[in-house]
Parts: sequence; C-alpha cells; structure tokens
Amino acid sequence: MEPSETRYEKAEYVETTTGNKIHKRVVLAGSRNIRLSGKVIVRSGVVIRGDLAGVSIGKLSILSENSVIRPPHKKFKGGIAFFPLTIGDFVEIGQNCIVEAVSIGNCVRIGDNCQIGRRCVIKEGVVIDNNTIVPPDSVIPPFTVVRGWPGKVVDELPENFLKTQTERCSSYYQLHLPSRTLR
Repeated sequence: MEPSETRYEKAEYVETTTGNKIHKRVVLAGSRNIRLSGKVIVRSGVVIRGDLAGVSIGKLSILSENSVIRPPHKKFKGGIAFFPLTIGDFVEIGQNCIVEAVSIGNCVRIGDNCQIGRRCVIKEGVVIDNNTIVPPDSVIPPFTVVRGWPGKVVDELPENFLKTQTERCSSYYQLHLPSRTLR
C-alpha cells in the first residue's frame, strides 16, 4: 500500500531544525543518548529508551504509534549490560511494536504488532510482516520477508526493494502535513 496524505495538528508535534517531527505524547527517556538523523517521524505513544544505552535512528524513518524502542541487554553473573541500538535510514516500524535489536539495516519495513527480540541483527532490505515475533539473537539476512511466531524467512525480495522503500519513506514524510486552517 502506497503512502497517502496524512494530516496532523501542528500543535501536537515538535519539528526540529533537521526536519524531525516528534509528537508531544512521546517518551524520550535519556534524550541526550537519542540521535535522530533528520526527517524522522515519531508518532504518538512511542517510547524510546535512551536512558539504557545509545539509540541512533537514521534519516526518513517512521516510528508508528505506541511502539517501544529500547536497547538490548544481556544478563551476566555480576549484573546486566545494555548495548547501543542502531536503526538505519528509510526504516518503518509499525504500530504497537517492541524493538530490542542491536542493529536494523537501511530500508527495513516492520509491520504492526511485531516483537523484535533482544540483540537481533536485521540486515538491509527486509520486510517483517504484521504480528511476527523474531526470537532473541536472530540474524535476518538481506532481501527477505519474515513471518510467523517464531519469525522465519518465508520469501525473498527483489533487488529494487531498496529503491522502493526509499521512495516510500520519502513520500510518507512529504505527505505527513499539518492540518489546513480555515480563515
């Protein structure tokens, strides 16, 4: 499905100098450790846990409603360690997702209601279908479609997927517009 025009109340968003559009009902814990590369859309109810470790989100990425982005952790005999989370450019994360990956490559589309387990590595050019649970420590190869519980590779993507996803995220950003005001 191609992006269509989305109108939002300008008063509900903060727009940064780099074009990031962040809803005011977002939790940015440890904001000093959160880096948005520019033209990132963060929708209502998103939680980003930069207080645990660094979180970096690439340009023209979209974080949909009520998703939680938190750095992965590993328990050791002497305690717990958190690791930085890097999300590439042109990444879409659907509604109601929990993401605890170490790395998500460029041009990745994660559907609604997905759970990306701790310390996962998702290579570039991947589609994770709605309602998929990717187990901890999984490595998802490039140009694949993942589905199920637990998530398994079920299909391959064409090489032009990178271009398609880049255009999709760019269009989504361009069509995410403030509501028209009547005079």
